[in-house]
Amino acid sequence: MKGIILAGGSATRLRPLTKITSKQLLPVYNKPMIFYPIDTLKRAGITDILIIVAPQYAGQFMNLLGSGREFGCKFTFEIQEEPKGLAQAFVIGEDFMHGDNATLILGDNIFDEDFSAAISGFKSGGHVFAKQVPDPQRYGVIEFDQNMKVLSIVEKPKEPKSDYAMVGLYVVDSRAVEFAKKVQPSGRGEYEIADVINQYLALGELKVSVLQGIYEDAGTFDSLLRANNYWAQKNQIAK
Repeated sequence: MKGIILAGGSATRLRPLTKITSKQLLPVYNKPMIFYPIDTLKRAGITDILIIVAPQYAGQFMNLLGSGREFGCKFTFEIQEEPKGLAQAFVIGEDFMHGDNATLILGDNIFDEDFSAAISGFKSGGHVFAKQVPDPQRYGVIEFDQNMKVLSIVEKPKEPKSDYAMVGLYVVDSRAVEFAKKVQPSGRGEYEIADVINQYLALGELKVSVLQGIYEDAGTFDSLLRANNYWAQKNQIAK
């Protein structure tokens, strides 16, 4: 199992904080944001990690992270020339995956959850995670029936059919690369991750688990503040 962290984009919603640096380099309590997805992958036993970054911030990421040795990991870096959607991560990461399974995590998605069991037991298909959120229109929305069987996954719908968000951690087999290549730009002009995951759903090879732990998509001022407060409190309790 390999890991991919997508840390590109321009993060216009966090301006002026992101006018001179990447969102994923902003502090979350006492660490740069990018440290949290690295730790999530490490806790799940993944140490061979591709980090995809925007070209204007590549030097900052490499100066901070280096080869990965300090983290007990091996880091590879690739550039996402334009922020054209999450599905691009699998196309950019094709050579890195080299036919292996991969866990993709978004660089601004912060978890306090151990994914070891889900990832170590993964064989093939796709496995994603759902979490009830107050603002589902910001996410890929998962619609379930009364037996929690998945009916649909729709990216950022204006009228969500549920409050279950598909969070930014996706466990997939090597077919994700070819599935991503089939995706056409959405009305937003992006290659949507939901269109990759829906191909697994159509084949009956998608598993969805409801996330029990803490989760924040730290892409807005409010969610970034919540993430800072949570980890500050947790660190104070640990002391």
